[in-house]
Order: sequence, then C-alpha cells, then structure tokens
Amino acid sequence: MAKSAQSIDHFCDDNEISKAHLYNLLKRGEGPVLMKVGRRTLISAESAAEWWRRMEALAGARPARGRGRRDGAA
Repeated sequence: MAKSAQSIDHFCDDNEISKAHLYNLLKRGEGPVLMKVGRRTLISAESAAEWWRRMEALAGARPARGRGRRDGAA
C-alpha cells in the first residue's frame, strides 16, 4: 500500500535531493506544500506528485545547463 504522506527526510531520499536544496526550493516558493500533523512536518503524496509535475514543466521550459553552445563554437 502506498503511503499517503512522508517525512521531509523520506521525500528528499525518494527524490534524490538534499534537505538544503528542498529548503531553498521552499524559500523560492517552488517546493511541495508541507503540512503539520502534530509535531511532524509531512508532504502528502498529492503534493509530491504536483511538485514533480511542476519541476518537469520547469525543466522543459529551461535550456539544459552545462551543455555549452550547440553550434560548436567555443
């Protein structure tokens, strides 16, 4: 059975990002929606999926980094 929510640590592990990167995304308003459940901070499966779709859309809208010029010029 799939989890309906996960901790920040598990979210970062599953998405192969550091907690520092997640906090930078949150600061810029580009992170997933967080929810407090008691003293725990969780990310719902729906929020994680929506975040993933937004990141994919942003990646498609930006040129790839580190590839240099396409025309072969230095």
